[in-house]
Amino acid sequence: MLGAVGVWGSTTGGSPTAHVVLAVGVPLAFAVAWWLFAAPKARVRLPMAGIVAFKVAVFGCAAMAIDALGRPRLAACFAAVAVANTVIATIDRDAAVRSRR
Repeated sequence: MLGAVGVWGSTTGGSPTAHVVLAVGVPLAFAVAWWLFAAPKARVRLPMAGIVAFKVAVFGCAAMAIDALGRPRLAACFAAVAVANTVIATIDRDAAVRSRR
């Protein structure tokens, strides 16, 4: 995800400065947002529906970034793997929560 938005950022913008700022800034913003909302020890505790919605938005943006780079098949594969991973992680997190009770 971070690589996809980083490559997209490096090709977006009208100047070399914009390329560098976007190539570094966009992945950094995604990483900070993930740390805040979706990491296992996230600083902001969201309900499961909020975590899933956040992941859909972030992975969806990454898939759109790959598509914008002219790689629609790779974007579709990335999206499919992201969906499968999110489903498995959600089931696993639910199981872990239930086992602690």
